[in-house]
Amino acid sequence: MESLGNIILYFVVALVIIVCSVLTVTTRQILRSATYLLFVLFATAIIYFQMDYPFLGAVQIAVYAGGIVVLFVFAILLTHQPGKDAQRIDSTRRILGAVAALLGVAACGFGLFSYANFCGRQLAEAHSWSIEEIGKFLLSTDKFGYLLPFEAVSVLLLACIIGGVVIARRR
Repeated sequence: MESLGNIILYFVVALVIIVCSVLTVTTRQILRSATYLLFVLFATAIIYFQMDYPFLGAVQIAVYAGGIVVLFVFAILLTHQPGKDAQRIDSTRRILGAVAALLGVAACGFGLFSYANFCGRQLAEAHSWSIEEIGKFLLSTDKFGYLLPFEAVSVLLLACIIGGVVIARRR
């Protein structure tokens, strides 16, 4: 049985993730948005550590909090003047954004619950996955493997870096 401290820590970290996620997409200053994203990624690493996955927590900090956020800040400073004020979003766009967000949450929930039924498993089934099993599953070339999307994202990030350097060289 879990201790009361773990449960309280989970809810505090979940609250930090929710608040910082909302602040990431609602702030008008782009460097603050990147900072809030950093807090979300650190809090996600805390969740991994709490679930006894220290390797995933360390990877979360090293790759995402350390690498990706630095890449974002580098791209922001190369391509954008951080001191410029962004335009205010009118109420029509806010309503459209809220509707799109609710539709996205509904689609993710439907996908989550229909996938569990599709596979013939219930979400409540507990399975202890080892890091080796997760790594083999994510980087396999089987039917449900994720090697191709993983490589596509790495090529996309490389294209973003090259684009940022090209834009910076023009100045």
